[in-house]
Amino acid sequence: MTTEERMEKMEGQLARVRWVNRCLIACIVLSLGAWFTWKNFGPETAWARSGVKVIRANGFVLEDENGKVRATLGVIDGPGLSIFDEDGKRRAALLVDKERSKLQLVGDKGNIGVDLKASEGEGELALGGSGRPRIILTALPDDTGLYLYDEKGKHRLRLGASNIGAVLALCHEDGRSGVRLVMSSAGPEVELFDKNGTTVWSAP
Repeated sequence: MTTEERMEKMEGQLARVRWVNRCLIACIVLSLGAWFTWKNFGPETAWARSGVKVIRANGFVLEDENGKVRATLGVIDGPGLSIFDEDGKRRAALLVDKERSKLQLVGDKGNIGVDLKASEGEGELALGGSGRPRIILTALPDDTGLYLYDEKGKHRLRLGASNIGAVLALCHEDGRSGVRLVMSSAGPEVELFDKNGTTVWSAP
């Protein structure tokens, strides 16, 4: 191969290298231009600039870094939010349906500790222990009551107020009334009962 042939071959190779370099530079410029256009004029930016912050969906699932479900938000009979601990046990729930709203807080053993319900003109709050309610507070249109229960779930005390009057009742271990005090428009009334529910003393 002569010197002239070698020179021509080298010039051909250099020409091909220049052409490849030009193509690479053109691709880089086009990519940068496309990225710049999408970043500044794309639909995501237009949506953000519009001030619209509404996301519509039928449900959401929140997972932790290990892929475990920690919260769900969805609609069945009504919207509901549930929150789970790391063992997958539901610890809190907020539910709303056609008839009432409900909030529950649950202990690590699955026992409901707080149960709050609300409906039209009515409300109830129950505080639990060992799987049983220990305190219940009710609010009705014509009656309000506070109820206390022992560890066996037996009713031990009731304090109520209605349009008739106020009532205080202390109960035996089986839940039957032992002492009942009523304050009405007619005046005070007191009754004492034995364990069989028989009145042993009353006044007036």
